[in-house]
Amino acid sequence: MQKNSRMKVGIIQISCTESVAENKKKLAEKVTEAARQGAQLVVLQELHNNLYFCQTEDVERFNLAEPIPGPSTDFYGDLARRLEVVIVTSLFERRAPGLYHNTAVVIERDGSIAGKYHKMHIPDDPAYYEKFYFTPGDLGFQPIHTSVGTLGVQVCWDQWYPEGARLMALQGAEILIYPTAIGYESTDTQEEQERQREAWTTVQRGHAVANGLPVIAVNRTGYEPDPSGQTNGIQFWGSSFVCGPQGELLFRAPINEESVAVVDIDMQRSENVRRWWPFLRDRRIEAFNGLTQRYLAVK
Repeated sequence: MQKNSRMKVGIIQISCTESVAENKKKLAEKVTEAARQGAQLVVLQELHNNLYFCQTEDVERFNLAEPIPGPSTDFYGDLARRLEVVIVTSLFERRAPGLYHNTAVVIERDGSIAGKYHKMHIPDDPAYYEKFYFTPGDLGFQPIHTSVGTLGVQVCWDQWYPEGARLMALQGAEILIYPTAIGYESTDTQEEQERQREAWTTVQRGHAVANGLPVIAVNRTGYEPDPSGQTNGIQFWGSSFVCGPQGELLFRAPINEESVAVVDIDMQRSENVRRWWPFLRDRRIEAFNGLTQRYLAVK
């Protein structure tokens, strides 16, 4: 990354349908729109090719998975090459028979695969039965080097954990990125729904502050019913955002609308913020051994 550089980041927040072809067509149109506005990096939401199929446990849903490289990396690779942009995608990967991952793939602007990340933290809650589908990641928290910078990419549930953000930062990530699919449980009160949405935003802004790095979080929007009828489905809360290295909000998308936005990020600001607030300098690493334990009993 060149010093004193700025990066134009495109974020694409959409609602999805059952048609993979329709979703990909819509995304291609919106990535093109972002590129025409000058985006150099475009970030897509979690599992953007499909409806959020993890609301139920259904073995037929494994048919949605595909290899990497595969049809989707070819599709988005061609798009990246034509538009000369770096694209962060989120795919359901079939790694081997019976072995599947929730995988972020970064496509370089020449259409090649710059790197991938396997989602590390896998939730298992009503309407979010991801442990049924996804094997926990085994690639660690490794930043991905691209022509626009070094990207610390994680996926959705990972965004609640400060450790992953820190490990990405310690390995030279210049920006933290989280493709996401999260929404409201319909029986929660309006007040509880708002607390959850604000907590989601706040914890990620905290990662920005603690590490002195910009953060991009791209969520889906729209309502998706539960095919089993056991729950009332998910109302995804949108609210995709970009914040700077002091947690300052640079952009926040609406809750219930699709959005294409291009946000200008001053990448040099991270250097300045880390000089003002030298958190990495003052870390007491000799006292952090307990972080590798599941729980520390009171002595």
